[in-house]
Amino acid sequence: MAAVPLLREELDQVLAPMHGPQLAIDLTEVPFCDSVGLGLLVSTLTRVKEMHGRLILVVGSGMIPHLLAITNLDRHFELTDTVDGARQTLAA
Repeated sequence: MAAVPLLREELDQVLAPMHGPQLAIDLTEVPFCDSVGLGLLVSTLTRVKEMHGRLILVVGSGMIPHLLAITNLDRHFELTDTVDGARQTLAA
């Protein structure tokens, strides 16, 4: 939870000057995510879609894909296992 304000600030800086952002967030090294973290991901997805952009979450095989599945958020996010996979998807 302590990392959420830092991530929110970084995302604000990255997204502020953009139109139609193509964004990938690498969550493969994230050991824990609570409702505050999920809320930030959902609000970021909403913001990116409002900007006519695209957001891909790089989730690997850790806790994050399971968490997204049990909350049904996996139906709303584009997911990939690797950063290279996200790059290829965004480049297509």
